[in-house]
Amino acid sequence: MSAVHAAELAARDAYGRLLALLVARSRDIAASEDALSEAFVAALRTWPADGVPANPQAWLLTAARNHLHNMRRHQGVVDASALDLALLQDEFAPEAQAVPDDRLKLLFVCAHPAIDAAVRTPLMLQTVLGLDAAQIGAAFLVAPATMGQRLVRAKAKIRDAGLRFELPTAEDMPERLEDVLAAVYAAYGTSWDAVPGADTGQHNLVDEALFLCRLLVALLPHEPEPRGLLALMLYCEARRPARRAADGSFVPLNRQDARLWRRELIVEAEGHLTAASQRGIFGRYQCEAAIQSVHIQRPITGHTNHEALATLYGLLARHSPSVGVIVAQAAAMVEAGDATSALTVLSRLSPPDVTGYQPYWVTLARAESVAGRLGSALQAFERAIGLTEDPAVRAYLGTLLSKQLGTDAGS
Repeated sequence: MSAVHAAELAARDAYGRLLALLVARSRDIAASEDALSEAFVAALRTWPADGVPANPQAWLLTAARNHLHNMRRHQGVVDASALDLALLQDEFAPEAQAVPDDRLKLLFVCAHPAIDAAVRTPLMLQTVLGLDAAQIGAAFLVAPATMGQRLVRAKAKIRDAGLRFELPTAEDMPERLEDVLAAVYAAYGTSWDAVPGADTGQHNLVDEALFLCRLLVALLPHEPEPRGLLALMLYCEARRPARRAADGSFVPLNRQDARLWRRELIVEAEGHLTAASQRGIFGRYQCEAAIQSVHIQRPITGHTNHEALATLYGLLARHSPSVGVIVAQAAAMVEAGDATSALTVLSRLSPPDVTGYQPYWVTLARAESVAGRLGSALQAFERAIGLTEDPAVRAYLGTLLSKQLGTDAGS
């Protein structure tokens, strides 16, 4: 294995764990990020000559700790020997229980009420899960530069306020839990459209998201929403093998071969959703999981209950409105045979919020087409295709455009 490849693997597999260990002792996210970056630079400088160490992650942690120690000593911020003792309290081991605990603590610190609500989830995505400002900005429909500035300010807030690096009390946990769950789900979402076999590292975030959510379920067994989110992600993961054909082309949900769905994940998801629903408390993730459960019933009933989907999306839109939810509600309305109401719902969205949001244009195109407004549908389809980065999805939309409107998708 080359030194560069080894460093890339370490960054993908352990960035969040390493950063959490550093922040747990230094209590300075920005300084810890700088130290970890310097450690990766040192690795790329020394590993080609000296060879890749037996435990690359341990090497990186030691290098980052040393850099953090030297930086603090140079700045005279704290007594260097005291910092050494704190940093050395944890020796790195991938299987150590302190690692996931520290990562959870870091997630909950980022959800502290003193941090601006709009930046809590993005901060978690960057510090714990290693996404950059461009990826986070795209997920939240915000310019990368703007997102980067928000993240810098948030880290300074944590450092200057000396926010406590610990799990909140039982009374404070529900208040912060929503932001933590949002970060876990957003991390999962970044990998949803990853092409199987592509060396992007994004699928690794699926494992991270599932791991963290399972940890939250274990930590908060009586909270329904962690179970709801876990069920939601498991339903989606169960269908992943059927989302692409053998040639890599995109397969829409209604045409997927249900025989490829992973039954063991579906069974586990159903169990979590049932347990969550027994609490009798509405939750966004429980509702979204219920929507996935409706889709999963197609092989059993022979059809998709679009009326049930429209009802569930309507409930979700009332309790947890967002651009994505409202667009999905409109899509469900179209499939349920009510394109007129779908167009009304879409018309209420603010243009700046949907200009670059591809699902909006796909849904608008479908609604306009069903309503018989072929000219408007053509324009929306072309806009959707232009916003689609995945070649397989772009090809599918082009085929759909050609079939529904009788146009040449390549024109």
